[in-house]
Amino acid sequence: MNGFILLFFLYFSLFIYGQNGGPPNVSGDSNLLIIDSPYLKEHILTKRLIPYEHVREADVIWSKRVWRRIDLREKINHPLYYPFDEYINENKPGEIWKLNNSHWSLWTVIKYQLLFGNLTLFSVYNPMDIVKQGSPDGDLFKYPIKAETGKNYFIDSIYKNLVDERISMVTGGGIRAVLNSEGVDSTYIDLNSMTEVTVTETFSEKSWILSKDIVAYDLKEDWFFDKERSVLDVRILGICPVIYEFTKEGGKYVQLFWLYFPHCRFVFNNYFTYNTKNDAQWVSFDDLFWKRQFSSYIYRESNVYERKIDSFRTGVDALRESEKINEDIRIIEHDVWHF
Repeated sequence: MNGFILLFFLYFSLFIYGQNGGPPNVSGDSNLLIIDSPYLKEHILTKRLIPYEHVREADVIWSKRVWRRIDLREKINHPLYYPFDEYINENKPGEIWKLNNSHWSLWTVIKYQLLFGNLTLFSVYNPMDIVKQGSPDGDLFKYPIKAETGKNYFIDSIYKNLVDERISMVTGGGIRAVLNSEGVDSTYIDLNSMTEVTVTETFSEKSWILSKDIVAYDLKEDWFFDKERSVLDVRILGICPVIYEFTKEGGKYVQLFWLYFPHCRFVFNNYFTYNTKNDAQWVSFDDLFWKRQFSSYIYRESNVYERKIDSFRTGVDALRESEKINEDIRIIEHDVWHF
């Protein structure tokens, strides 16, 4: 009797699970319940965000600001890079990508949330500096770009144009004839040669940046020693996707935009990334950054010259300088506890 009651409640719970947010019915039979797992998954994505510990300025006896780069070519960083989700149609919000049903790449998460206005991006350059003569200062979060309240990329034309400039790249272009109001090539008669001349214009073709185009992520972070808790702690303040752009002079890294990381945590906390060690214990992107499960190198530190490492070191020497900064931070923590 007890076994019959247990079996009844198990079947009932599975039925309710299938009717309320359970896995998709892959068979197409509404009366056939399919669970794509040997067990009932109850670990939902909308988990509680781990708050930062409160820190008083009076308790910080030492701090150091650094900028580091996460190179996505390194194997340990692949959970941020994969999977590739192909782009379909920007005019249909419900058909943006061929979405992986288990997890997305970090770029897919960021782009998806930008399109629906859930994240605020910060321009790398002053939007008024069209020719970009000034220094990039997007990591100061001075130039926010966000949709109007209640709108998003698909219904806010101004926001759409501003976002397109930062999530698209030139893939082609050339010269084409200018069409008049009737859709016919605009022409005129050259009085010197008495020949018909077609009016032309230069144009460029753009396409959205995909996951495979992102080569790195830049982080802005502060290391500090909190005497109230007696710990050396770190806080990521900003994150920036980076692409590699080929020019006539050669290739260079290009920062797309900055995001304020404490705001991103509310988004990253609800998207799982792949756990290479255990399929049953996936972690969120917020967990990945919280536990620092990535490899990176420092390309800049706060200094009197406000310069990057590559301005005075190159190649292996630049990596050694980066390791030297890391070691200096570890020495500070060691010296605090050395008696």
